[in-house]
Amino acid sequence: MNFLALSVPSCSVRRVEFTALAARADLGVWAARCPGGHAGWSASEVRGDYRLVLVRRGRFRRRVDGTVVDLDPTVAYLGTPGEEESFAHPAGGDVCTSVSMSAALGERLAGAARPVVYVDARVDLAHRRLLAAASADVEYGLVEALLGLLTTGPARSLPADRTLVARAREALVTDDPAATDLLSLAAALGVSPYRLSRAFTREVGVSVTRYRNRLRVGRALDRLEAGERGLATLAADLGFADQAHLCRTVRAHVGHSPTALRRLLSG
Repeated sequence: MNFLALSVPSCSVRRVEFTALAARADLGVWAARCPGGHAGWSASEVRGDYRLVLVRRGRFRRRVDGTVVDLDPTVAYLGTPGEEESFAHPAGGDVCTSVSMSAALGERLAGAARPVVYVDARVDLAHRRLLAAASADVEYGLVEALLGLLTTGPARSLPADRTLVARAREALVTDDPAATDLLSLAAALGVSPYRLSRAFTREVGVSVTRYRNRLRVGRALDRLEAGERGLATLAADLGFADQAHLCRTVRAHVGHSPTALRRLLSG
Protein backbone atom coordinates (compact mmCIF):
# COMPACT_ATOMS: atom_id res chain seq x y z
CA MET A 1 0.00 0.00 0.00
CA ASN A 2 1.33 3.41 -0.88
CA PHE A 3 2.00 5.21 2.37
CA LEU A 4 1.65 8.70 0.91
CA ALA A 5 -1.70 7.85 -0.64
CA LEU A 6 -2.78 6.36 2.67
CA SER A 7 -1.84 9.30 4.84
CA VAL A 8 -1.79 12.66 3.10
CA PRO A 9 -5.07 14.31 2.08
CA SER A 10 -5.32 16.34 -1.08
CA CYS A 11 -5.77 19.80 0.44
CA SER A 12 -7.60 21.80 -2.21
CA VAL A 13 -7.84 25.02 -0.18
CA ARG A 14 -5.71 24.48 2.91
CA ARG A 15 -1.97 24.92 2.74
CA VAL A 16 -1.10 22.06 5.07
CA GLU A 17 2.47 20.85 5.40
CA PHE A 18 2.91 17.19 6.35
CA THR A 19 6.07 15.70 7.86
CA ALA A 20 6.29 11.92 8.28
CA LEU A 21 7.24 10.85 11.82
CA ALA A 22 6.82 7.09 11.43
CA ALA A 23 5.73 4.75 8.68
CA ARG A 24 4.77 1.16 8.14
CA ALA A 25 2.60 -0.39 5.43
CA ASP A 26 -0.70 0.08 7.27
CA LEU A 27 0.09 2.81 9.82
CA GLY A 28 1.69 6.23 9.65
CA VAL A 29 2.18 9.17 11.99
CA TRP A 30 2.39 12.67 10.54
CA ALA A 31 3.00 16.14 11.90
CA ALA A 32 0.58 18.49 10.15
CA ARG A 33 1.08 22.26 10.12
CA CYS A 34 -1.42 24.74 8.72
CA PRO A 35 -0.40 28.41 8.58
CA GLY A 36 -4.04 29.51 8.74
CA GLY A 37 -5.60 32.31 6.76
CA HIS A 38 -8.53 30.19 5.54
CA ALA A 39 -11.62 31.31 7.45
CA GLY A 40 -13.94 29.80 4.84
CA TRP A 41 -14.59 26.14 4.29
CA SER A 42 -12.26 24.12 2.11
CA ALA A 43 -13.54 22.00 -0.76
CA SER A 44 -14.93 18.65 0.35
CA GLU A 45 -12.47 15.75 0.61
CA VAL A 46 -13.21 12.03 0.80
CA ARG A 47 -10.55 9.67 2.12
CA GLY A 48 -10.28 5.90 2.29
CA ASP A 49 -8.38 5.54 5.57
CA TYR A 50 -9.03 5.84 9.26
CA ARG A 51 -7.19 8.72 10.92
CA LEU A 52 -6.95 9.99 14.46
CA VAL A 53 -6.12 13.71 14.51
CA LEU A 54 -5.01 15.43 17.72
CA VAL A 55 -4.37 19.17 17.97
CA ARG A 56 -1.05 20.11 19.51
CA ARG A 57 -1.42 23.89 19.12
CA GLY A 58 -4.13 26.18 17.76
CA ARG A 59 -7.67 25.28 16.74
CA PHE A 60 -9.82 24.73 13.64
CA ARG A 61 -13.24 23.49 12.55
CA ARG A 62 -14.23 20.25 10.79
CA ARG A 63 -17.51 19.68 8.96
CA VAL A 64 -18.74 16.15 8.14
CA ASP A 65 -22.13 15.56 6.54
CA GLY A 66 -23.33 18.96 7.74
CA THR A 67 -22.16 18.51 11.34
CA VAL A 68 -19.51 20.99 12.55
CA VAL A 69 -17.04 20.23 15.36
CA ASP A 70 -14.63 22.76 16.86
CA LEU A 71 -11.24 21.16 17.48
CA ASP A 72 -8.46 22.27 19.82
CA PRO A 73 -5.97 20.55 22.18
CA THR A 74 -8.89 19.28 24.29
CA VAL A 75 -10.87 17.68 21.44
CA ALA A 76 -9.58 15.24 18.79
CA TYR A 77 -11.43 13.49 16.00
CA LEU A 78 -11.46 10.04 14.44
CA GLY A 79 -12.09 10.15 10.70
CA THR A 80 -13.45 7.08 8.95
CA PRO A 81 -13.37 5.94 5.30
CA GLY A 82 -15.89 7.51 2.94
CA GLU A 83 -16.70 10.58 5.02
CA GLU A 84 -17.11 13.84 3.13
CA GLU A 85 -15.23 16.41 5.18
CA SER A 86 -14.13 20.03 4.89
CA PHE A 87 -12.19 22.35 7.17
CA ALA A 88 -12.04 26.00 8.20
CA HIS A 89 -9.40 27.93 10.16
CA PRO A 90 -11.04 31.13 11.42
CA ALA A 91 -8.63 31.42 14.37
CA GLY A 92 -5.35 31.13 12.45
CA GLY A 93 -2.90 28.27 12.10
CA ASP A 94 -2.54 25.02 13.98
CA VAL A 95 -0.18 22.09 14.52
CA CYS A 96 -1.63 18.58 14.70
CA THR A 97 -0.61 14.96 14.90
CA SER A 98 -2.35 12.78 12.33
CA VAL A 99 -2.28 9.00 12.77
CA SER A 100 -3.33 7.36 9.51
CA MET A 101 -4.45 3.74 9.38
CA SER A 102 -5.47 1.54 6.49
CA ALA A 103 -9.15 0.60 6.37
CA ALA A 104 -8.38 -2.95 7.52
CA LEU A 105 -6.25 -1.82 10.47
CA GLY A 106 -8.67 0.96 11.40
CA GLU A 107 -11.52 -1.54 11.65
CA ARG A 108 -9.43 -3.60 14.06
CA LEU A 109 -8.12 -0.76 16.20
CA ALA A 110 -10.72 1.98 15.98
CA GLY A 111 -13.95 0.34 14.91
CA ALA A 112 -15.66 0.95 18.27
CA ALA A 113 -14.10 4.33 19.08
CA ARG A 114 -16.14 7.54 19.20
CA PRO A 115 -15.79 10.02 16.30
CA VAL A 116 -15.06 12.89 18.72
CA VAL A 117 -12.51 12.21 21.46
CA TYR A 118 -12.25 14.32 24.61
CA VAL A 119 -8.55 14.81 25.28
CA ASP A 120 -8.14 14.71 29.04
CA ALA A 121 -4.73 14.70 30.76
CA ARG A 122 -4.45 10.93 30.34
CA VAL A 123 -5.02 11.16 26.60
CA ASP A 124 -2.64 14.12 26.40
CA LEU A 125 0.04 11.99 28.04
CA ALA A 126 -0.74 9.12 25.64
CA HIS A 127 -0.39 11.57 22.74
CA ARG A 128 3.04 12.65 23.97
CA ARG A 129 4.06 9.01 24.40
CA LEU A 130 2.80 8.31 20.90
CA LEU A 131 5.11 10.99 19.51
CA ALA A 132 8.04 9.62 21.50
CA ALA A 133 7.32 6.07 20.33
CA ALA A 134 7.00 7.20 16.72
CA SER A 135 10.65 8.22 16.70
CA ALA A 136 11.95 5.07 18.36
CA ASP A 137 9.70 2.02 18.52
CA VAL A 138 7.27 1.67 15.63
CA GLU A 139 6.64 -2.06 15.98
CA TYR A 140 5.43 -2.12 19.60
CA GLY A 141 5.56 1.23 21.39
CA LEU A 142 3.78 3.17 18.64
CA VAL A 143 0.93 0.69 18.28
CA GLU A 144 0.43 0.36 22.04
CA ALA A 145 0.43 4.15 22.49
CA LEU A 146 -2.16 4.37 19.71
CA LEU A 147 -4.33 1.79 21.47
CA GLY A 148 -4.15 3.94 24.59
CA LEU A 149 -5.56 6.86 22.61
CA LEU A 150 -8.37 4.93 20.97
CA THR A 151 -9.65 2.92 23.92
CA THR A 152 -11.25 4.08 27.14
CA GLY A 153 -13.15 2.52 30.00
CA PRO A 154 -12.35 -0.25 32.48
CA ALA A 155 -10.72 -3.45 31.33
CA ARG A 156 -13.03 -6.45 30.98
CA SER A 157 -11.73 -9.64 32.56
CA LEU A 158 -11.91 -12.70 30.32
CA PRO A 159 -11.32 -16.29 31.52
CA ALA A 160 -9.00 -16.99 28.57
CA ASP A 161 -6.74 -14.00 29.26
CA ARG A 162 -4.27 -15.95 31.40
CA THR A 163 -3.72 -18.49 28.64
CA LEU A 164 -3.51 -15.74 26.03
CA VAL A 165 -0.86 -13.85 27.98
CA ALA A 166 1.12 -17.03 28.63
CA ARG A 167 1.20 -17.69 24.88
CA ALA A 168 2.25 -14.10 24.20
CA ARG A 169 5.05 -14.30 26.76
CA GLU A 170 6.25 -17.57 25.25
CA ALA A 171 6.43 -15.95 21.81
CA LEU A 172 8.33 -12.96 23.17
CA VAL A 173 10.73 -14.99 25.31
CA THR A 174 11.58 -17.34 22.46
CA ASP A 175 11.87 -14.46 19.97
CA ASP A 176 9.25 -16.05 17.74
CA PRO A 177 9.17 -14.44 14.25
CA ALA A 178 5.47 -13.73 14.82
CA ALA A 179 6.46 -11.41 17.69
CA THR A 180 8.22 -8.95 15.42
CA ASP A 181 5.53 -6.36 16.15
CA LEU A 182 2.40 -6.09 18.26
CA LEU A 183 -0.01 -6.38 15.34
CA SER A 184 1.52 -9.57 13.97
CA LEU A 185 1.76 -11.07 17.47
CA ALA A 186 -1.93 -10.41 18.09
CA ALA A 187 -2.80 -11.87 14.69
CA ALA A 188 -0.76 -15.00 15.40
CA LEU A 189 -2.61 -15.40 18.71
CA GLY A 190 -5.96 -14.90 17.01
CA VAL A 191 -7.02 -11.82 19.01
CA SER A 192 -7.26 -8.08 18.50
CA PRO A 193 -4.27 -5.90 19.46
CA TYR A 194 -6.56 -4.13 21.95
CA ARG A 195 -7.44 -7.32 23.77
CA LEU A 196 -3.84 -8.51 23.87
CA SER A 197 -2.56 -5.17 25.15
CA ARG A 198 -5.18 -4.82 27.89
CA ALA A 199 -5.01 -8.47 28.97
CA PHE A 200 -1.22 -8.41 29.11
CA THR A 201 -1.08 -5.30 31.28
CA ARG A 202 -3.75 -6.68 33.61
CA GLU A 203 -2.13 -10.11 34.00
CA VAL A 204 1.58 -9.15 34.08
CA GLY A 205 1.41 -5.67 35.57
CA VAL A 206 3.36 -3.99 32.77
CA SER A 207 2.59 -3.27 29.12
CA VAL A 208 3.61 -5.57 26.28
CA THR A 209 6.10 -2.90 25.19
CA ARG A 210 7.80 -2.71 28.58
CA TYR A 211 7.88 -6.48 28.93
CA ARG A 212 9.44 -6.87 25.50
CA ASN A 213 12.01 -4.19 26.34
CA ARG A 214 12.76 -5.98 29.62
CA LEU A 215 13.62 -9.10 27.61
CA ARG A 216 15.80 -7.11 25.24
CA VAL A 217 17.60 -5.42 28.12
CA GLY A 218 18.29 -8.85 29.63
CA ARG A 219 19.80 -9.99 26.34
CA ALA A 220 21.86 -6.82 26.22
CA LEU A 221 23.18 -7.53 29.72
CA ASP A 222 24.17 -11.04 28.62
CA ARG A 223 26.10 -9.64 25.66
CA LEU A 224 27.75 -6.86 27.69
CA GLU A 225 28.76 -9.33 30.38
CA ALA A 226 30.33 -11.45 27.65
CA GLY A 227 32.44 -8.48 26.55
CA GLU A 228 30.38 -7.02 23.69
CA ARG A 229 31.88 -3.66 22.69
CA GLY A 230 29.99 -2.67 19.56
CA LEU A 231 26.88 -0.91 20.80
CA ALA A 232 25.60 -0.17 17.30
CA THR A 233 25.86 -3.86 16.43
CA LEU A 234 24.23 -4.81 19.71
CA ALA A 235 21.34 -2.41 19.06
CA ALA A 236 20.78 -3.80 15.57
CA ASP A 237 20.94 -7.42 16.74
CA LEU A 238 18.37 -6.81 19.47
CA GLY A 239 15.96 -4.91 17.25
CA PHE A 240 16.42 -1.38 18.58
CA ALA A 241 15.97 1.56 16.22
CA ASP A 242 19.56 2.67 16.77
CA GLN A 243 22.29 2.89 19.42
CA ALA A 244 20.63 5.86 21.13
CA HIS A 245 17.38 3.89 21.46
CA LEU A 246 19.30 1.01 23.03
CA CYS A 247 21.01 3.35 25.51
CA ARG A 248 17.76 5.08 26.52
CA THR A 249 15.96 1.80 27.05
CA VAL A 250 18.77 0.20 29.04
CA ARG A 251 19.12 3.29 31.26
CA ALA A 252 15.34 3.43 31.81
CA HIS A 253 15.34 -0.20 33.01
CA VAL A 254 18.53 -0.46 35.06
CA GLY A 255 19.64 3.12 35.69
CA HIS A 256 23.00 2.77 33.91
CA SER A 257 24.21 3.23 30.36
CA PRO A 258 25.49 0.19 28.42
CA THR A 259 29.04 1.54 28.71
CA ALA A 260 28.75 1.83 32.49
CA LEU A 261 27.19 -1.64 32.67
CA ARG A 262 30.05 -3.13 30.71
CA ARG A 263 32.46 -1.76 33.33
CA LEU A 264 30.29 -2.99 36.19
CA LEU A 265 29.89 -6.46 34.74
CA SER A 266 33.55 -6.86 33.82
CA GLY A 267 34.61 -6.49 37.45
